[in-house]
This record gives sequence, structure tokens and C-alpha cells, in this order.
Amino acid sequence: MRELADKSLEYLRNEMTIDPNKLIPQITSFIKKHMQKMERDGVILGLSGGLDSAVVAELCIRAVGAQKTLALLMPEKDSSKVHLQDAIDLAKQFKLQSKMLDITPYLNKIGIYRTFPFDTLIPKGLRESLVKKVFTWFNNKTGTSYFSRTLHGSDSGMKGEIINRSFAYYRAKHRLRMLLLYLFGERDNRLVVGAANKSEYMVGFFVKYGIDASTDIMPIMGLYKTQVIELARHLGIPTHIINKQPSPDLIPGLVDENAIGLPYSKMDLILLAIEKGWSDEEMTQVLSKADITFNNILYVRDLMKQSEHMRTVYIPD
Repeated sequence: MRELADKSLEYLRNEMTIDPNKLIPQITSFIKKHMQKMERDGVILGLSGGLDSAVVAELCIRAVGAQKTLALLMPEKDSSKVHLQDAIDLAKQFKLQSKMLDITPYLNKIGIYRTFPFDTLIPKGLRESLVKKVFTWFNNKTGTSYFSRTLHGSDSGMKGEIINRSFAYYRAKHRLRMLLLYLFGERDNRLVVGAANKSEYMVGFFVKYGIDASTDIMPIMGLYKTQVIELARHLGIPTHIINKQPSPDLIPGLVDENAIGLPYSKMDLILLAIEKGWSDEEMTQVLSKADITFNNILYVRDLMKQSEHMRTVYIPD
């Protein structure tokens, strides 16, 4: 039985391995084909300073060239200075066209910062550490993640109102970025390219109708996060970009693992096993070797179920 578990875990890990030499030409051909099919003169993407957008930027450059690739850098007052500087450095390293748009005035104009006055509720010097502690406390207190709570509406009352306001507060940022991508994309006749990966998409870790959900094409949507990391190494993405903690960069201190409640290394194995049709019993038996529990498996299945509405447009029967 132990040998079977080891072999099965090895099988999953082998299945997660990609062949970059085969994959890169497929993705770059995909980007170029759709740019031509939609009769666009170039491509446009949001460059955040994170891993996914860095990988997509490099793939776009290889597909259509730096001169036909425009990157929008769209920080706001809650954005990490580290991520912004990384985005600036990447744009220079890649020698691509870039445009900086501070979206703070736009968000301020439509009242987003008044919707949930994060900067007045939490002193600036405490924000990052306090946000991390709050998410960890919530996960420990409720037995689930705050992120899972965001996938549906909240309860009524003061607590529900605060949660709803926080949802509106951070989701508007990604939706405004999507609007700006299409504004400049359509103005310059460019194909809008997104940077969502399969892991985020399957569990709903994205903003519906936001910058990573509503684009013309999604070149890395077929790849789990761990596969994107492997691809990034092959593409020569800077090591510090690969190694830094993934973050949606919506609230200071918020990182993916804190928000989701599981590292991608574990979640991706669960998602792959589910994709392969494994039962919960089979997954528990095999994935326990990777320090993955039955509750972890149930949690990921629940995220997939709760986020189904984010991947579906419902119409009457």
C-alpha cells in the first residue's frame, strides 16, 4: 500500500511537470494567431510586478515583439512599492512599451476609499502586519479562510455590511484596471491579454469582471501556479520575482497563501487529482505523503463549488 501511494504521488508530480521547449512555442503561436485573427496591431497587458504578469509579458514579447507589446502599470495608494518597482524594472529589462497610470484619483473620485476607509481604520505602520494577523486569526477561528467567505454574499447586520464594503473596496480596483486595459487596447487596436492561471481560476481567486477575468485571451490559464513558476525559470524571469510571495496587491500585507489558506504547492496537487477524477479517499491516501489532509481536500472542493458562479453565466432554462 505504501509503495502504491509513493508511485501515485510520483505520478501526480510527473503530471505537473511541463516541457517548456514544447509549451513556449505553443503559447506564443496562440498569442500571435489571436492577434492576427482579431486584426489587432499589437497586444496590451497589465504589468503588476508579480510572477504571472511577468511571464505573460515575456511570452507576448516572444510572440509579437516588444514594439507591439504595451504594458500598463496601474498602481494605487494601497499598492506595494516593491511590486511597483519590480514592474518598472521588468518593463525596462524587457524593453517593452509601458505606461504608468496612478488609479488613485479615479478610485477616489467614485468614492471607493470612502466605501471602506482602510487607511483611517488601520494606522499606516501597522497595516501589513495587522492584515496578516487578521487573516490568520480568521482562518484559525472559523476553520476556513476569509477568502472562502468572499465567494458568496454576507450575512445581514453590521458585520455583513463591513464585509460587503470590504469586497466592494478591493474588487473595484481590478475592475477599473480592466476598464483601462480595454480603453487603451481599443484606442490603439491592441489585443487585451490576461495573466490568470488555472489554480486561481479553479478556486475563484480572482475578481469577477476584473483584470484577470475579462480579457481577450488568457495564455497561461491552462497552467497551474506551480507550472507557471517552472515556466518562469525557463523564460529567465528574475529570481526575486519568482521567489517572492504571490500577492493580489489589493491590501497591504495580503498574500495569496494567507488569503487562500493553503500554499499553491499543496493546492495544485489536490486540483490535479480532482481533475484526474480521483475520489476523496484515494486523494487522502496518496496526498497524505505530501502533508495534505482530508480537510484540505474538502476545502479545495468547496472552493471550487462555491466559486462556480464566477466561471458561469447563468441563463434561463
